[in-house]
Amino acid sequence: MIYRQAEIRDIPQIQIVRHTVKENTLSNPALVTDADCEDFITKRGRGWVCEVNGDVVGFSIVDLEENNIWALFLQPEFEGNGIGKELHRLMMDWYFDQTQETVWLGTAPNTRAEKFYEKQGWKNVGLVNKGEVKFEMNYEDWIKSRPKNT
Repeated sequence: MIYRQAEIRDIPQIQIVRHTVKENTLSNPALVTDADCEDFITKRGRGWVCEVNGDVVGFSIVDLEENNIWALFLQPEFEGNGIGKELHRLMMDWYFDQTQETVWLGTAPNTRAEKFYEKQGWKNVGLVNKGEVKFEMNYEDWIKSRPKNT
């Protein structure tokens, strides 16, 4: 497995991963365009990918403009191998190197993603975006819960 910063050339594979997930699926795949991905990984924030045998199998993207986790997704067959935790750690370390502003995310309730974020130390602060669970993480809580490099 190779972890590295996402590049524009990764966007087609990022989109494939985004559309293979079983939870938190987009009702309309056209809602997240290639141009959106490019904007988020080059201007608004940064992204990371995990490659296995040259293929992107997971990615994470954080948005500095909105202090938001924009995406963290894995192809289903790669779940449970620590890839999500490492993509999360890389993203969060970078984010808090840029700012100490509290970061937030929304995810569908009663999903594996909700349980994942709880295990990573995120705080459930209510609902957002038509019933999604809203989580927040501040700098101090990240430092306390931050996993070591894998």
